[in-house]
Amino acid sequence: MLLGPSGSGKSTLLNILGGIDCADSGDILINGERMADMNEKALTLYRRRHLGYIFQMYNLIPNLTVRENIEVGAYLSRRPLDVDELLRLLGLWEHRAKLPNQLSGGQQQRTSIGRAIVKNPDILLCDEPTGALDYKTDKEILKLIETVNQKYGNTVIMVTHNDAIRLMADRVVRLRDGAIRSNETNAVKVPAQDLEW
Repeated sequence: MLLGPSGSGKSTLLNILGGIDCADSGDILINGERMADMNEKALTLYRRRHLGYIFQMYNLIPNLTVRENIEVGAYLSRRPLDVDELLRLLGLWEHRAKLPNQLSGGQQQRTSIGRAIVKNPDILLCDEPTGALDYKTDKEILKLIETVNQKYGNTVIMVTHNDAIRLMADRVVRLRDGAIRSNETNAVKVPAQDLEW
């Protein structure tokens, strides 16, 4: 969990880890390879093979159905997950033929999660994935991310300004003014469904 107030550098750090932005200084190593030494092709392959992205704004393709939006992610993978199984896990099976404008915000975010996770990525980068949702839907999405992490075993790196959400994480990195202020481990994690704020 990357935790901090707006403007603290959380999303910037996430974008650096995702190979979207470059660090001003220091080294980022991916499987022993310095990210700064990767050319654009190597960075593209890194993002394609190892990363899934979930954004606050869903970034769905408006003229594709739920199934087709998720399948876009599957086309980018050498080892995609089963789309039908994922649609059921996400609670989208009955909505699979709908377009994004026919969905609620929570259903759109579920579709966005499906598109990211169908690639079976090693790392799932989540930039304020519940920021545009109501409390009940927030908790549903957090529970879904927790379930996806447990079922598929990928590493989840989530950005939030909501201090209560930190309790569900293994590790919490607090940022302020573009600097890491603390790096803590949660001895006991709280399940997403039990979080309160």
